[in-house]
Amino acid sequence: MRTSIATVSLSGSLTEKLTAASRAGFDGVEIFENDLLASPLTPEGIRGRCADLGLTIDLYQPMRDIEAVPADEFARNLRRARHKFELMRRLGADTVLVCSSVHPLAVDDDALAAGHLSRLADLAQDFGIRVAYEALAWGRHVSTYDHAWRIVEAAGHPALGTCLDSFHILSRGSDPKGIEDIPGEKIFFLQLADAPLLAMDVLQWSRHYRCFPGQGGFDVAGLVRHVLHTGYDGPLSLEVFNDVFRQAEAGPTAVDAHRSLLVLQETVGRAAPPAPVVPTGVTFAELVTPDAEPVSAVLGALGFARTARHRSKPVDLWEQGEARVLVNTAGSARRDGTGLAAIGLESPDPTGAARRAEDLLAPVLPRRRAPQDAPLDAVAAPDGTELFFCATDRPELPNWRADFTDIEHETAAAGVHRIDHLALTQPWHHYDEATLFHRSVLGLHAQESVDVADPYGLMRSRAVTNPDGSVRIALSVGAAPTDDTVHAQHIALATDDVIAAARRYREAGGRLLPIPANYYDDLGARYEFADGELETYRELGILYDRDPYGEFRHCYTVTVGRVFFELVQRDGYRGYGAQNAPVRLAAQHVLRPSR
Repeated sequence: MRTSIATVSLSGSLTEKLTAASRAGFDGVEIFENDLLASPLTPEGIRGRCADLGLTIDLYQPMRDIEAVPADEFARNLRRARHKFELMRRLGADTVLVCSSVHPLAVDDDALAAGHLSRLADLAQDFGIRVAYEALAWGRHVSTYDHAWRIVEAAGHPALGTCLDSFHILSRGSDPKGIEDIPGEKIFFLQLADAPLLAMDVLQWSRHYRCFPGQGGFDVAGLVRHVLHTGYDGPLSLEVFNDVFRQAEAGPTAVDAHRSLLVLQETVGRAAPPAPVVPTGVTFAELVTPDAEPVSAVLGALGFARTARHRSKPVDLWEQGEARVLVNTAGSARRDGTGLAAIGLESPDPTGAARRAEDLLAPVLPRRRAPQDAPLDAVAAPDGTELFFCATDRPELPNWRADFTDIEHETAAAGVHRIDHLALTQPWHHYDEATLFHRSVLGLHAQESVDVADPYGLMRSRAVTNPDGSVRIALSVGAAPTDDTVHAQHIALATDDVIAAARRYREAGGRLLPIPANYYDDLGARYEFADGELETYRELGILYDRDPYGEFRHCYTVTVGRVFFELVQRDGYRGYGAQNAPVRLAAQHVLRPSR
C-alpha cells in the first residue's frame, strides 16, 4: 500500500521534513498548514520540491470550526475556505482535512452541519478538491467517527467524505467494527497513530503522547483491517503529535515511522517481508574499552577465564559456562571509558535475520575484516549497539569462534552459567523506536513498560524477550539520561547460588555495590527469612524480590566506565527486580563509578 506521513510528525523545517520522508521511503506527505506558513518556499516551490523527491501531496490540513455555526460566521468560513482552495491548487493537493468544530458558537444540529459541509464541498468541487471530514475526539458536538459519517451521509455530496483517525477512534474506546458500514469510496483518508494507554485528558494525550503503530497500546492493526474490508484504497498515513519526535532528528524518526507502517502492513496481511528470525540465545556481549585492565580484573574476580584472542584484532574472549564476554581495546571506545558496544545473538538463520533487518530499514553494517575472518552480519540498534547474528558450533555455517585463537588459561569458576539478561540505556529520543525495532526486526516480545524511581525522577523500562527467556534485553530511559553515574549499561549473569558467587567475587578482590541498611530493615518487615539469611544479604549487598512464580536474589558490582555486572539467581521468578531498582540507582549515584 502507499504510505504517507504528516509533516507535523517530524522535526525541522518543511524542507528538512520532506527530505527525511523521501529518504525513509514514504510515497507521500500531508502538508500541515503551520509548516507551509513558516516555509520560505512558495506553494509552487513546495510542489516542485515534493515532485523532485518523489513525494505526492496527499492531504492539506487542517481546516477548523467550519460547520454548525451562525450564518455570519459560516460566511467568513467560506471566504477563508476559498483562499485555502486557491492555495491548494497552487500546491497540487486535492484533499483537505476538516476537523469537527470546537467553536464556542457551534450548535448541536446535524442537519445544519450537513448543510454547511455540503456548501463547503460545492466550493471545493469547483477547485477540484475533496473534503475529508474528521471527528475530533474532543469535538464540541461531533466526537465519534460514526457520528461524523452520519453527517457526511446526510449531506450526500460527491466531494464530501470522511477521514478516519485511529487515535480519535481508539482513545474514546469506540468500536471500530462499525467502520465496515462505511463505503470504502467515502473514506477519503486514513490517519494512523498509536499511543500508550494513559488516564488523562484526551486533548493533552493527543497533542503530546501519540506514537507510531506498534509503539503504544492501541490495536491499530485491528482498526486497519476493518478499514480495508470497506475497500479503501488510499494511503496509510501517519499523523503523530509527540514532544520527543518533534525534538529528535527528522531522518531517524522518519525511518522509524516508515518501519512501523511496513510492520503494520505485514500484520494485516498486505505485505510479506521475510519472516522474523527470533534469536535463540545470547552468544556474547562485547565491551569496548581504552584500558582492558579494570574490566579484566572484574571479569577475573567474577570467575571468568581469558580463553582466546582474536587473530587480527585486539579482542580477548572471556568465558565462564556459556557466558562469553569480548573485551575490545581497538581504539573506538567512548571517551567516558568502558561501554557495551555489541551483542552476539544466536540465530537459527543468520542470513534470514539479516535479510529481515534490511527489509525493515535496518541495513547490515559495513565491517572491516581480514580475508580469513568469518562473514558475520551485524545491524545497529537505535542506540547504536551492534547486533551480530551468530551461528555457534554449526559446521555448515560461518562460526565467529573460528576467528579466535585459544590461549593457555586456568579453568574458569563454575558459578556463572550464562548471560541472564542485558540492560541497555537508550538515548531519551530512541526509547519508543528501540521497542519497535527489537519487536519487528528481531521478533522479540515486548513486555509491559514499568516506571521506577531514580534520584532524578522516573526511569522507564521495558523488557523484550524471546519465548523461552534465553534472550532478555531490558531497554530503559531515565529522567537524567546524560548522567552516566546512574544510567549505565549492565550485563546480568545467571548463577544457581548468588551467595556463593558474591562471596567468591569479593574474596577475589571484587567490589560489590553497598546497599543501605534501611533497605534491609524494610525487607525484614516485608518478608520472613530463615535465621541468618537477611544478615547474609546485608553483608554482601544482595537484594531480594519475589513474584507469583518464585524468588529473585541479585547483587551488583561497582561500575567500570559505563558498565557494571549483576549476579542473578532466579528460582522461578520472571521479572527483573524492578522493586529494587530505585535502591540500586541511588546507591550507584552515591558511590560514583570508577573509570
